[in-house]
Amino acid sequence: MIAKGGFLMDKSKLVITIERQYGSGGRIVGKKLAEKLGIPFYDDEILSMTAEKSAVGEKYFRLADEKAGNNLLRKIVGNLRFPAGIFDEPKTEGDVTSPDNLFRFQSEVIRKLAAEENCIIMGRCADYVLEGMEGLVRIFIYADMDFREKRTIEKEYYAAKDAKKNIKRIDRERRDYFRYYIGKY
Repeated sequence: MIAKGGFLMDKSKLVITIERQYGSGGRIVGKKLAEKLGIPFYDDEILSMTAEKSAVGEKYFRLADEKAGNNLLRKIVGNLRFPAGIFDEPKTEGDVTSPDNLFRFQSEVIRKLAAEENCIIMGRCADYVLEGMEGLVRIFIYADMDFREKRTIEKEYYAAKDAKKNIKRIDRERRDYFRYYIGKY
């Protein structure tokens, strides 16, 4: 065991995934934890890395980021686990910018990061993409609505009159994303 930043760690792999409610401060917690442990923190960087690896424009990944695919039947049924072939290799021909294929590219990058180094990965269903991996620690950050609303307003993400509505919308989008790709939330 080695002590690092006040934490005891053995020399085995440590990959922490963090899912969070919008406005809960999950990103801040993740960054501080990464700093304390001396390991890399990945959030939006995953989109850039995925775009570079796939040669698909980053804007496509940003548009699809943590949003469910467009399969209406899956959205209605909502309790099936994984769209067919979701963990297959990404397609490099045909409809390479489909939401499912973008998810495959992103999942591939997440698996590569986790295999190569100890790290913290924010969102993007990483806890399920890496399911079964030795050394995986899953964290979910949440807060009550008053805290989230206040924080969102203070950070100037949304005006006071729009904050609660947008928090609920983003939570719904993230929930739908999880349900679409993972089959549960």
